[in-house]
Amino acid sequence: MAQARTQAPVGRYGRSADERADRKLKIIGAVVGGLAVIGLGYYGFHTIADQSVSGQVVTYEKVNSSEVQIHLQVNKGKSTTGTCTVRAVDADHQEVGRKTVRYDQSKSQIDQVISLRTTGDAVAAELVGCSDD
Repeated sequence: MAQARTQAPVGRYGRSADERADRKLKIIGAVVGGLAVIGLGYYGFHTIADQSVSGQVVTYEKVNSSEVQIHLQVNKGKSTTGTCTVRAVDADHQEVGRKTVRYDQSKSQIDQVISLRTTGDAVAAELVGCSDD
């Protein structure tokens, strides 16, 4: 006994509706993915490029249970003024000290040691952020 076919012969009637839909979905996915990559790249570039004052914590040292010294390196344009905020945290990652320092010197790179008073025993110091005025 011969078995009945459940599908049309391959290539006889052109592409099936599923194949056309799959192709459209692939094209739409590629376009949306490409736009997402372009958008993220644009956002990332402008986030970094627009930040004319940047800084980093080089080292920090716990002086005692109520003071931390932070060596901060700041990069900025010579004519740019700005601020950087640093903080100290305890073992539970709770903030125990915060300080904002203003930079208006006509230098492009500034190294400064900041003394930060704390309300508790600090175990780490970090840069919260920098911004221009």
